[in-house]
Amino acid sequence: MSSLDLLLFSLSRAFCSPIAVFFQIQGCLICLTLALGWACAAYVRNREIKQMKDCMKNGNSFSFLCHDINELEHSYQVDLPRVTVIMPLKGFGEHNLHNWRSQITSLYGGPIEFLFVVESTEDPAYHAVSRLIAEFEDHVEAKVVVAGLSTTCSQKIHNQLVGVETMHKDSKYVLFLDDDVRLHPGSIGALTREMEKTPEIFIQTGYPLDLPSGSLGSYCIYEYHMPCSMGFATGGKTFFLWGGCMMMHADDFRQDRYGVVSGLKDGGYSDDMTLAAISGAHKRLITSPPVAVFPHPLASDLNFGRYWNYLRKQTFVLESYLTNVNWVMNRALFTTHCYLSWGFVAPYFMAMIHVAAALRFYYKGFSPEEIAYTSGGLSLVTFLAICTLVELLSMWNLTRIEVQLCNMLSPEAPQLSLASYNWCLVSIFVLIVLRGIVYLGFLIHFLL
Repeated sequence: MSSLDLLLFSLSRAFCSPIAVFFQIQGCLICLTLALGWACAAYVRNREIKQMKDCMKNGNSFSFLCHDINELEHSYQVDLPRVTVIMPLKGFGEHNLHNWRSQITSLYGGPIEFLFVVESTEDPAYHAVSRLIAEFEDHVEAKVVVAGLSTTCSQKIHNQLVGVETMHKDSKYVLFLDDDVRLHPGSIGALTREMEKTPEIFIQTGYPLDLPSGSLGSYCIYEYHMPCSMGFATGGKTFFLWGGCMMMHADDFRQDRYGVVSGLKDGGYSDDMTLAAISGAHKRLITSPPVAVFPHPLASDLNFGRYWNYLRKQTFVLESYLTNVNWVMNRALFTTHCYLSWGFVAPYFMAMIHVAAALRFYYKGFSPEEIAYTSGGLSLVTFLAICTLVELLSMWNLTRIEVQLCNMLSPEAPQLSLASYNWCLVSIFVLIVLRGIVYLGFLIHFLL
């Protein structure tokens, strides 16, 4: 018996110990938990699809804008509140122009202004967005605001706060959008309608549906975002907040309620983490309506290096906090994330050892008398394979439903398709291997 065989059989036996079995079963439970979360998220999104289809059957062909067609009457539209949309910009990417165009061509019926905020006129985004505004100058109220260099907070937050200072005095709501958000025609109206219906809402948010470009980094981003998507598919109250889409009361900024302005200005790095901490400290309500899911086409040159840089930034975000409680929560979030990620990866490593040991056992023709080999590990491998299949099917189903919902919410846009997803790459490489590689470096970077 070679030393390799001896090592495989020894590891396989060790991975059948009670503690190893515990970690393997834990990994299976993590898979099933993800599957259940995605199934619940799919239910919420699918419920919205059915409601829209029912409205269409009842004669409302504009259900992608609102479920009640009477809300499109002029008498209703003239009473809609004023909204200011603030978009902090930096650089000019592959899909930015299309995204900006979708934002300013909203079918919101009330008064609305769009503020594109850049650090300086030297930013490539300045000239690109200026040309876009000139194209629509007779149809929308939009302008570019030069914010200058930030000195006390991140440049994005500085741009947002300068936009708030510039917004119209009659604006009731302010909507912050990232430059990678592709809005649906009725998105602003849907968010405003919820704010009017439930005035105690502090922040309304949404979440992107990643559309991989085919590059390795784009699939990494898609896989990283999918578990987070569960928290934004509640159809109502949530504890999560995405900085790419946040609608808030304008007076909260004018009067610095709950310290939103001072909290962001004095050392703020992440807008969503800071505002989520303020919301939690003051018991304020965050909601995410079921229609707040936005197509997010990923760049074709998004390689693994750019993805790694994105993860490092996410780590740094957890180093910014407002209070000691916020610091503890950030640490707990990071620790839980790392533990669950390794708890997800470790069973696959053990499964590979069990399979390799079984293949060598049968290929070499060893008998049970020659070596103490147990086939119990293969039972764990089978269970893990079933759980993984259930998880992948649930993730595929949620993606399918969100693609369908986005197509219904933007009937005029080119239709999205599941055909652009390489599910073999998702299942074999991204879900199993990359988490282990990423979180090893993730942990080292955090500790150092």
